[in-house]
Amino acid sequence: MKIIIVGVGKVGKTIAFNLLKENHDIIVIDNDLDVLNDVLNVYDVKGILGNGASYEVLKEAQAENSDLLIALTSSDELNILSCLIGKKIGVKHTIARVRNPEYSGQVGMISNELGISLIVNPELEAAKEISRILRSPGSQKIESFASGVVDFVEIKVDDNSLLVNKNLMEIRKELDFNILICAVERDEEVYIPKGDFVIKERDRIFVIASNKDLFRFFKKLNLVKSKVKSVMIIGGSKVSYYLANELKDLHYLVKIIDRDEDRCKELSELLPYVDIIHGESSDQELLHEEGIENVDALVSLTGFDEENIIISLYASILKVPKIITKVNRYTSSNILESIGLNTIITPKDIIANQIIFYVRSLQEAKSTNFITLYKFLDNQVEASEFYLSEETEYTSIPFKDLKLKKNVLVACIVRNNKVIVPSGNDTLEEKDTVVIISKDYYLRDLEDILE
Repeated sequence: MKIIIVGVGKVGKTIAFNLLKENHDIIVIDNDLDVLNDVLNVYDVKGILGNGASYEVLKEAQAENSDLLIALTSSDELNILSCLIGKKIGVKHTIARVRNPEYSGQVGMISNELGISLIVNPELEAAKEISRILRSPGSQKIESFASGVVDFVEIKVDDNSLLVNKNLMEIRKELDFNILICAVERDEEVYIPKGDFVIKERDRIFVIASNKDLFRFFKKLNLVKSKVKSVMIIGGSKVSYYLANELKDLHYLVKIIDRDEDRCKELSELLPYVDIIHGESSDQELLHEEGIENVDALVSLTGFDEENIIISLYASILKVPKIITKVNRYTSSNILESIGLNTIITPKDIIANQIIFYVRSLQEAKSTNFITLYKFLDNQVEASEFYLSEETEYTSIPFKDLKLKKNVLVACIVRNNKVIVPSGNDTLEEKDTVVIISKDYYLRDLEDILE
């Protein structure tokens, strides 16, 4: 596909990198020469210096021959205008980043009335992911598939875990319920494990199961934690605002600390049900006065990675039960894990996943609908959800008789609202919802899993 990216800051650069890996033709536009050169020196893309909402600039980028325009500048209004002008010139599809909370209730109108194909909000999506994690405190991360019927979670294996030194076949025999360990990271190596794969202490494992079976699995491993009731949020960012709203209906006790007095006054008006504290988040005395050692969770959401990391490390020393850290620049979660920070949120990666999913869904599939895409383990592995809309040449054939590509795993099937963790004798059938785990492949259709 021919794709124009307007604005190549942190988010734009991340998306350009991911789209290039999937062999799309990319043109980038930015009005900052240094930012533009930073991208052109690293990636094989064409660059244009200028205003991405300018008719002349978009014509120079051959918008009339482009399949997609993605507007990701720091200005919501410029992003919307860029999409409108691109659409007028002839771009088939448009995506705009819109972050301002004042516009969050108007997303449907912006999309439908103005003809913008997709509105993305990295801060809102980050807040939603944090909220999911807080509701499942025993896991490092959680994602849902099949309209919430299936959960996919990340777990760090403790030294004394019941799983240590057992292979996957032994683990499944010992359990009287269906779970599947579908990916493992060990010493920076990623595995799509088979039945003889042995789990070791400190492995990061990724487990998929129905909600009920996953809860039983957590209980078996003594991972069921007390529900979070109090949350301390460091930094009064947009993510903090959206997160406080997400937590409102859960009746959590939420406290936000920020150094900017004007921002604190603004948040006090916007969030009357939240305690807003004006002060330096790096002030240990203030943190103790506000009860950091007694909260159930600390979420560090300032605009500075280093500050978020330092505050999270201090909370770890104080043994705060759940710690979530936002970072933007660190490229490897292993570095942060090595110093004890296991739950990392990166808004630019979350929104990149959303856009990559949208781009793939635009590409014609033969017999399946592409429902969900979730990238994990530093984007090395993907979980893809498909709906099998009709019979195909590979339906009703046992998996043991199908030739699947290496590092591809059929993780689960949802059929008539029942979750199946498949074996070699199981089959794919019409109207199944299927979750596939893959490494080294970019799946667009369920048929792509076959050799």
